[in-house]
Amino acid sequence: MKRLRYTYLIILLFLNVLACGENKNAKSSEDNMETPVDELVITGEQFEENGMVLSHLEERNFPMTVSTNGMIDVPPENRAIVSAVMGGYIKKTPLLVGDRVRKGQLLVTLENPEFIALQQEYLEVKERLTYLKSEYERHKILFDEKISSQKNYLKTESKFKMAHAQYNGLQKQLKMLNISPLEVENGNITATASLYAPISGSVTKVLISKGAYVSPSSPILEIVDNEHIHLELAVFEKDIMQVEKGQPIFFRIPEASDKTFEAEVYLVGTAINENRTIQVHGHLKNEKENRFLTGMFVEAGIVTDQVKALALPSEAIVTIEDKAYVLLLVSEKDGSYQFKKLEVQTGQTHADYTAIRNVEKLDADNRFLTKGVFSLIGE
Repeated sequence: MKRLRYTYLIILLFLNVLACGENKNAKSSEDNMETPVDELVITGEQFEENGMVLSHLEERNFPMTVSTNGMIDVPPENRAIVSAVMGGYIKKTPLLVGDRVRKGQLLVTLENPEFIALQQEYLEVKERLTYLKSEYERHKILFDEKISSQKNYLKTESKFKMAHAQYNGLQKQLKMLNISPLEVENGNITATASLYAPISGSVTKVLISKGAYVSPSSPILEIVDNEHIHLELAVFEKDIMQVEKGQPIFFRIPEASDKTFEAEVYLVGTAINENRTIQVHGHLKNEKENRFLTGMFVEAGIVTDQVKALALPSEAIVTIEDKAYVLLLVSEKDGSYQFKKLEVQTGQTHADYTAIRNVEKLDADNRFLTKGVFSLIGE
């Protein structure tokens, strides 16, 4: 009897364990049915604490653009290459790259014995010119009074005019060397010549050092005035027919900033370069507010048209393994929000909005989580 009683108790315990296991499995199955894997439930408290926001699809304008690249540049009149009119040895060069200079400021002092010879020649020609002028005037009076022959008169006239031309030429050479002819005439002869800044701007290149000899063809300094800068873009031949003056340009400087800047097409080139591109000149907007530097590489898009598309804020879309997802609001009850993870096809992105292509699967009344998405499905 005792053995039967023990056997009965064991059977009851075994059946009880089986019943509990079935209840747990049933409960787990019910839980899975209530909250599928691709759905999330957020309490109202979580929604508020994380600053989450719901939004509808919006119709936005998206630009159709021609992609191009180029650089920040300045007009030719804002760039100056400083070189010497005559060769010489660098005696003084106090400037460094980055120094700011004013128009007319001393840049470099050159020294050369030829400067002395030029001034001596100028003085000699000036003295000879004084004599020839008096001779010319004397022979003119004699010729007018029929006392001197025409031959003597023309001979003295020719010598005077040749000397006068030589005098003017030497005077201009001195002025080009920034040597004052008046100082030379007063006996102040110098072995140095000075070079002055032709424009105001910043020194971008210093190509010499003290004591070096520079020839007339050698560049010494480069000065760039960044007061007015522009875009120089290279547009491929296949796209140039779409580009017109006045079209907006959106550009980035990928090596320096993630910010997008604006410009406008000002000139479209009329000749094709060797690499089958056409130069497009763009004027920047708000150029004074940004520290653009000449030579910066830019990536740009020239807006040729506008298209309308339904879109969501870009932060509402999370990309996982090359697939884009959004959270669609399924229901809102008892202060909780139930979302469904929905795969979407994205289009163009502009002004922090991204176009949604497969909108035919969605409804105009659908609402999406547009802030706080990444914290839910992006981790």
